[in-house]
Amino acid sequence: MFYYLKGKITVIEQNLAVVDCGGIGFQCVVSMNTLSHLELGQDVTLYTYCNIREDGVDVFGFYELSEKRSFEMLLGVSGVGPKAAISILSSVTPEGLALAVLNHDEKMITAAQGVGKKIAQRIILELQDKISKESAALSAAGKPSGVPASAGSTKYSDASAALSVLGFTPAEASALLRSIDVEGLSLEEIIKEALKLSQ
Repeated sequence: MFYYLKGKITVIEQNLAVVDCGGIGFQCVVSMNTLSHLELGQDVTLYTYCNIREDGVDVFGFYELSEKRSFEMLLGVSGVGPKAAISILSSVTPEGLALAVLNHDEKMITAAQGVGKKIAQRIILELQDKISKESAALSAAGKPSGVPASAGSTKYSDASAALSVLGFTPAEASALLRSIDVEGLSLEEIIKEALKLSQ
C-alpha cells in the first residue's frame, strides 16, 4: 500500500503513534523499540506494513528498516500473527532476535508478552530452516566475487546467517560484511554495524 510515512508525531500512546502527514493523522501500531525513538512534535519517517483484515486495516510503523524486515520475517512463520510479531519486537531488538534464532534461545523470545514456548520453538525452527536453505543455495551457486578471505570463518558465517534471519539475501549480507572488520568485533557488534550500513 505505502512504504513509509513521513511527518510529525502528534500522538504517542502505548504501542501506538500518530504521524501527521499533510493534515492527515495516520495511526501506527509500533513496538516499544520504535516508541523509544519517538517524541511528540518530532519529524519522523516510519517504515510501514499494512495488515488488511475483513473489518479494517492496521498500519504498523517501524523506526528502522531492519525492524520492519524482522517483523515481515516473523509473519512468515506459521502461527505468528502481527500481534505476536510486534510483541516480540517490543522485547528484543532485530539483532537480538537474530542471535536468539542462531543460539536456539527460546527464553529470549518467550520474554515477549503472549508468546509461548511452542511459538518460540517454531520461530527458531522455521528461521533456522530458511538460513540452511539460503546457505545451501549460496554454496551451490559458488561464492560471489569479492567475498573476503574471512568469509570462511565461523564469525563471518554466523553474521551472514544472522543477517539472513533479518531478511537480507546472501548477496546483500556479503556486500554489507565486506565493509566491516568482522574479525575485530563481536557478533552482535557486527550485526549492529551491518544494520547501520543498510539504512
